[in-house]
Amino acid sequence: MAATSAASRSYAEDFVVEDEVLERARGRGVELGCSPVDPGTGAALRLLAAAAGARAVVEVGTGTGVSTLWLLAGMPADGVLTTIDSEPEHQRAARTAVAEAGVRSGRVRVIGGRALEVLPRLTDGAYDLVLLDGDRLELDAQLDQALRLLRPGGLLVVAGALWRDRVADPAQRDAVTTAVREAVRRVRDDERLLPALLPVGDGLLAGVVRG
Repeated sequence: MAATSAASRSYAEDFVVEDEVLERARGRGVELGCSPVDPGTGAALRLLAAAAGARAVVEVGTGTGVSTLWLLAGMPADGVLTTIDSEPEHQRAARTAVAEAGVRSGRVRVIGGRALEVLPRLTDGAYDLVLLDGDRLELDAQLDQALRLLRPGGLLVVAGALWRDRVADPAQRDAVTTAVREAVRRVRDDERLLPALLPVGDGLLAGVVRG
């Protein structure tokens, strides 16, 4: 099997061009020390949200709103996205990005707090897509919550699933890499899910909840 060259990967990442609003949101992320999803990952998130017809979405890890905007772009006009982040500066930056994008009021709920304190308050089986892009050391517990929240046919997505090219290297055994590797293995082996690991950006793990 031929390996994807660096040039081809770069071409794929830049295949969909970000607009000025996304570029500014990405710039704020750099200033605040966030790691926004790559454009290729954002385009994949938009595609997945559209394919799932996602009207109710939960995002863990708002950052400065880059992935929020990509998801919204794939959701129908009446879709509502609930995004969770514990950093007030991130929340303010994300609200700025959403406002600049002209997103209708009420389509985005920004909730401050730790994911594992907020997720249990959300309704069982009420969501079409859940994106996990927060604290990797909490991934196992977050997966429990995500599976509870998703309806049959809903879509679980984990960003950063290749974690800086460390997950595929068994010699890398730091706590974060191990947590991500275990999450990937868990999704792959869960009979409730139809999984795929996409080598886009820093890796995008997806699984559809069987009906």
